[in-house]
Amino acid sequence: MPTFRFLGQTIHDYRQRTVEGVNELRELAFRGGIVALVAAIILWIAIFLYVAFYYTYMPSISHVRPVHLQFESCKDTQGICSFPSAHVQLTKRHQLLMVGQQYKMYLDLEMPESPTNQKLGMFMVCIQLHDKDGQLVDNSCRSTMLHYRSYLLHTLTTLMFSPMMMFGNKEEKQNIILELFADFEEDQNHPVTDIYVEIQSRHVELYSATLHVHAHFTGLRYFMFHWPVLAAAVGITSNLFFIVLICVLSWWHLHHMGDSEHNFMYGTALQSKESDSFTFKGEPDDSSFEDASLLDDSDAGGRQFIAELPQSESFQMVES
Repeated sequence: MPTFRFLGQTIHDYRQRTVEGVNELRELAFRGGIVALVAAIILWIAIFLYVAFYYTYMPSISHVRPVHLQFESCKDTQGICSFPSAHVQLTKRHQLLMVGQQYKMYLDLEMPESPTNQKLGMFMVCIQLHDKDGQLVDNSCRSTMLHYRSYLLHTLTTLMFSPMMMFGNKEEKQNIILELFADFEEDQNHPVTDIYVEIQSRHVELYSATLHVHAHFTGLRYFMFHWPVLAAAVGITSNLFFIVLICVLSWWHLHHMGDSEHNFMYGTALQSKESDSFTFKGEPDDSSFEDASLLDDSDAGGRQFIAELPQSESFQMVES
């Protein structure tokens, strides 16, 4: 039945090809999965390294603390009889600010545009920085005042914003931003934990005061803070490059070591085979010829000595 045999052989060939194709596809999918898994692990390692570096290298951008001013009230007259002062606890820990990073300290004074403040003119604001042991680290004093506005400008502003002022959405006040430190750097041996603020005027009127500590970034920190997406792309790409380079060099080193060991074993076996062939197939040694000649001479002498002996003695020797 050649027809059935041909059909069976054809079906068998197609089945074998299908099995081989499925096995190749399965192996290809397995290798692709391994490659994808390794690539994902490397990518996540690169992202993790950049995030860890970012939170280690970049300090907090701002620290805000409320300033609660205190003073002594006058007993006989209205007003205050001492300079308003406040104690601001920056941190309860050993250190809050990053060493080597420059910081700017601002005092935000919310002052009403009252006749008293307008007549007050300039006044001084002083600040002192102390460590946890109470030791003075640094101090600074700055002068400030309300921004001047003429009577006409004040009247026009009041008329324009009068509806908002009536509903409480707008107030006649000014926020005075006073820079106390422009480039303060933390001392590792004496970290700042307490800040003392004093306004050297008994006639000032304030709504509130707030202390701001802002990090002044330069160089790499400035780039990472103002362009975070670009910095993250550059950092993650650099991490990927170095991680892939390390993996490739490690694989090449291991592969090279394996080839070296294989070549060394193959060379050792080849040398041992050559030494054996040289021992059996090489030229004979002169000493072996000399030993063989000596043995032949001794055997010949022995046979001659036995032949010269009488027959009885030779027979006795043979029997012995």
